[in-house]
Amino acid sequence: MISAMLDMYTIVLGLLILLPLLGNIFFPYLWLDLVSLFSVMHVGYRCQKCLQRNPPFTLLDFFLAKAQKHPEKPLVLFGEEIYSYRDIDRHSSQLARVLREHVGLKEGETVAVFLKNIPAYLWVWMGLEKIGCAMACVNYNIRAKSLLHVLSSCGARVLLTTPDFKAAIEDVLPTLNNEGVRVFYLSDDSPTEGTEALLGQMKCSSDEPLPASFRANVNSKSTSLYIFTSGTTGLPKAAIITQRKLLFVSNLFRLCGVSPKDIIYIPLPLYHSAALLLGIGGCLEVGATFALRSKFSVSHFWNDCKRYRVSVIQYVGEVMRYLCNVPKTGNDRDHCVQMAIGNGMRMEVWKEFLRRFGPIQIYEFYGATEANVGFVNYTGKVGAVGRTNFLHKKLVNFKLVQYNVDQDEPVRDEKGHCIPVAVGETGLLVAKITKNTPFNGYAGDCQKTQKKILRDVLMKGDCYFNSGDLLMQDHQGFLYFQDRIGDTFRWKGENVATTEVETILAMLELIQEVTVYGVPVPGHEGKVGMAAICLKEGQPFDGKKLYAHAKDFLPTYAIPRFLRLREALEITSTFKRLKGQLVKEGFDPAAVSDLLFFLDDSEKSYVPMTQQMFSSIAEKKLNL
Repeated sequence: MISAMLDMYTIVLGLLILLPLLGNIFFPYLWLDLVSLFSVMHVGYRCQKCLQRNPPFTLLDFFLAKAQKHPEKPLVLFGEEIYSYRDIDRHSSQLARVLREHVGLKEGETVAVFLKNIPAYLWVWMGLEKIGCAMACVNYNIRAKSLLHVLSSCGARVLLTTPDFKAAIEDVLPTLNNEGVRVFYLSDDSPTEGTEALLGQMKCSSDEPLPASFRANVNSKSTSLYIFTSGTTGLPKAAIITQRKLLFVSNLFRLCGVSPKDIIYIPLPLYHSAALLLGIGGCLEVGATFALRSKFSVSHFWNDCKRYRVSVIQYVGEVMRYLCNVPKTGNDRDHCVQMAIGNGMRMEVWKEFLRRFGPIQIYEFYGATEANVGFVNYTGKVGAVGRTNFLHKKLVNFKLVQYNVDQDEPVRDEKGHCIPVAVGETGLLVAKITKNTPFNGYAGDCQKTQKKILRDVLMKGDCYFNSGDLLMQDHQGFLYFQDRIGDTFRWKGENVATTEVETILAMLELIQEVTVYGVPVPGHEGKVGMAAICLKEGQPFDGKKLYAHAKDFLPTYAIPRFLRLREALEITSTFKRLKGQLVKEGFDPAAVSDLLFFLDDSEKSYVPMTQQMFSSIAEKKLNL
């Protein structure tokens, strides 16, 4: 009897030991999935409870609560300057009074800010929140027509700027005066005749707390911000950021494990959502500190991180590649950074970044400023932009549907409904528009708002947000970004994802940076692949090596037929590559000053492109 019991205990003990091992084999991400799901549900419930209060408890209230709890705690580190929570609270109250009493702003009106990355950005934002006004975050690189367009689209009545932009302001000032838009400088003196400086009045204004009655009409649907999308074509669109969206998005840092003890490094432009909503918003929500830099600098990045003892860094686009391209040093791991949060990191860069700078926890996420859906890769799986599972899909209603690149629209069945793709296939990401996942659209542009809405997706009458992005979900539930629908092109009857080709070509040691795009060719259907390449310093171009690499790793239809050597590749202010001009210039040696090369199968190499070759291709004498 005792022997049998011992045998049973041994079996039970063996099962207890074996179960975790089996779980790790068959469900390796189960624990992380459960923790993530619980965190998302907790944050969602918490946000809903805050917004359902009367008046709603907004991000401003989180900031005010932190300022009361630890007023002397540093909030902003900027060069040699340190601003505490109390400092920002008082400055924002002073500005709010000046804007309300002197400028005459009323609750619900919009103020545009045309500012660089400076601490004033934060106290202007909080000041406007205190009087119930929306802030339009204008890209300080735009000028003339584009500047007038963005101010008009969001209905701004006031523009706040600094003397740095005197020339840009004076260029459009007559038009602004005619349209009733008043300009004020955040300085002691105004460099422009007839335009007032506000800093002197602000310094003399009371810094006492403002009554909540000044923002009495603010609710969860009220507009907090206008963020202008930085598309590569057309004029910017003013994405509406409501108080509800702002509060939910600012909780991403909390979901990633950022704590009040962290110091976050923000070198990204504050006029975009990554730095302002996620970075500063996330910092205010958890009560942390952030180090602000006026502009991203590769040479100053790690020095800043060491100087401020940064524990969390933000990235977008190609930022991480730039850091990896800097020559290696013996102290690459001499820093305090433990976490990196961002999006747009390529797989090969991800691996190199970890190899070089140490075991930093990477939280790659997927999302767009105006989107009603987002994902976070909470597992550290290299290359993935997120993860989903059965339970997650109950909370987030999204689909990946078939997309016709040639016709530039989703594929529909005989009933007129979209067709979901199978696991492992690339599809257009769409997310259902509901009360809990609204799409707020763009200010002043109903037509562009409607263009982002897909109707009758799975059943008649439903509405989905069209992300414009092609994603793929693997058998484990990981999601991978494949391409933008405008970047993907079709050649030889096959869809070519430019990001996939770029990833393969970037593996070659002679290539520093590469961008791939499709160019039209006379007499051919679709577009043929072309790559613009920057070589690493000291590396000569090797057409045979590049040819062999492309043939080894890419299907024939995806191999670029043309190459263009560039000194640098142009990027947007959020470090996304610009392709529009490259596509327009094509592969004509007479129109392109850079060296061009053509894939020559007979030579098994990329050979210099001549005008004669171009003529032969145009006349369909040279086969592609």
